[in-house]
Amino acid sequence: MIIPKKSKLTEAQYQEVNTILSEFDCSITPIPGATRTIYAIRGDERHETMINRLEGLSYISKVDTVQSPYKLLDITASLATHRITIGGKTLGRDFLVVAGQCTIDPKNPNYFYETAAGVKEAGAHVLRGGVWKPRTSPHSYQGNSKAIEILMQAHQKTGLPVNTEVMDEEQLEIAVDAGAHMIQVGARNALNYSLLKKIGEKTSGKGTVILLKRGLHMGPLSEFICAAEYIVAQGNPNVVFCPRGTVPGMDGYRNHPDESITPLLKQKTWAPVVVDPSHSVGKAIYVPQCALAAVAYGADGICVETHCSPKNGIGDDPKQAIVPDVLKNLVIDAAKLFEVTKKYQGYLVQSAE
Repeated sequence: MIIPKKSKLTEAQYQEVNTILSEFDCSITPIPGATRTIYAIRGDERHETMINRLEGLSYISKVDTVQSPYKLLDITASLATHRITIGGKTLGRDFLVVAGQCTIDPKNPNYFYETAAGVKEAGAHVLRGGVWKPRTSPHSYQGNSKAIEILMQAHQKTGLPVNTEVMDEEQLEIAVDAGAHMIQVGARNALNYSLLKKIGEKTSGKGTVILLKRGLHMGPLSEFICAAEYIVAQGNPNVVFCPRGTVPGMDGYRNHPDESITPLLKQKTWAPVVVDPSHSVGKAIYVPQCALAAVAYGADGICVETHCSPKNGIGDDPKQAIVPDVLKNLVIDAAKLFEVTKKYQGYLVQSAE
């Protein structure tokens, strides 16, 4: 990574740096942060001569060569000071609650508008709404692009930023162009590297937050972090890790709850963690306890499926969505527990060092 002395390189400086890098078959990608843009080196950055020439430029502060498979997301990387803010909350400092329906029913938009109002009243900070849905059976409801209008209308009504999942480039284009504030990458696409690169490229410099869910069959944590690295390497550092349960499932739960990986992630990377308890356990009655367990493990937030009338919902809502009244209590209790667990975060940082 190249760190300039000022907030960003001028066009002439950018071209000079790129010319030097091209001599070593490398290039750079700008990664805009809140106060400073850093530049990721793409290619083999171990050329000593190349580094010396870059560091010899008067406008370069330093060249950071992190020896890690995830150079940008490593806890020692220069991006470690980057902070993600959405819904008026800065992750790591404040607790974030994402809540809303698994699936927006375009035939019954009022359910979503009522849910949105309930989510806001309950104290959530981001409104979730599934426009497109990955379904195991091709005969199940797959979503409808027209539902993006309902999602954005709910944003206008409540003022809450919105989250929705995309599964391909066309959906990505529609969601970003509509103004979605948080793009979700589901478990099935967690290792879809071509899509991850497109997401990073399309959202670079826009302030869009990417909620990356952990794949069902995700292996080592390094694989999860490297998946996020694809997004950051294309220019968007606003990536949030989202454990959501893995396989094999635990008897009685939908998946095997994996919120316990949160401290392990925080030892390796600076990116925040927002846990999805709804998909982890798969039944509304278990969601509050699973959510609080995630907070106890150090999560920076939770993503909870919520519906004003779950029995009238579609997708997963009838079985795993909680109602806004339950969400309201959960928001209060989670925020209290977050303040308790925050005091222990320093131990993870110290041990990582």
